[in-house]
Amino acid sequence: MKDFLAGFGFMLEGLRLIRKPVLRRFVIIPLLINLLVFGGLIGVAWHYFEQLMDQLLGYLPDWLHWLQYVLWPLFAVSVGLVIFYTFSITANLIAAPFNGLLAEAVEKHLTGQPLPESGWKRILREIVPALLAEVKKILYYLLRAIPIGILFVIPGVNVAAPAVWTLFNGWMLSLEYLDYPMANHHLLFPEPRRRLKSRRMLGVGFGLGSLLLTLVPVINFVAMPASVAGATALWVRRFREATESTESTESGFQPRNPRNPRKGVMATEAHGKEVRGEG
Repeated sequence: MKDFLAGFGFMLEGLRLIRKPVLRRFVIIPLLINLLVFGGLIGVAWHYFEQLMDQLLGYLPDWLHWLQYVLWPLFAVSVGLVIFYTFSITANLIAAPFNGLLAEAVEKHLTGQPLPESGWKRILREIVPALLAEVKKILYYLLRAIPIGILFVIPGVNVAAPAVWTLFNGWMLSLEYLDYPMANHHLLFPEPRRRLKSRRMLGVGFGLGSLLLTLVPVINFVAMPASVAGATALWVRRFREATESTESTESGFQPRNPRNPRKGVMATEAHGKEVRGEG
């Protein structure tokens, strides 16, 4: 239960983080692009509907022209419904390319350390592994979503199916959003699953918090960037230090001690002497 609440807390921290001035642009820019796209589409739809109305009224007798006062409100309601149901979906699609940058900016904000830049050669080398990781993620989802979906049609068992489906989607959202900060460190799927496997309730708590945000009108517009920011905070506070410690141990280097800056260097030198048979 403690891990579950901690995971949910990281989601709330994500909401707080995206309000920081240094991070706000990663939320505002995709949102503005989305508004421009929808504004343009509404303008085009209005133009063609106006032409359609003029043609329709040309065919109708004068005594039926009152229908325009019914059709225009229907058009406005239809447009409103389309915006309500598709705005957040489109916003998420537009924001997706910004998520890696947002995760990088959040990590820099939390740690005060920029991520090492990757050269073009490394980026090109990682295109195929990244695509394979996405395929693995999709297969992982389908191999579990299909059996859970079957539960809905089994009498008796279908009572518990909605709860199982909700928990599963919470778990998948945690894997999806944790993938962004970990990908910045070249750790691709299924690595997020391995990290969360021992802290499953931490992931479920975070994922259900993210799922809850998507269900709240207006707030769902920022659900994705808030989830990316929260997942990055989760990565930094619960997994990043463990990763660096493991890498340091494997390389024979120990992190520098603020009180003794030479400590890390001395550990490395001692390791080198052992390899050479000195000392």
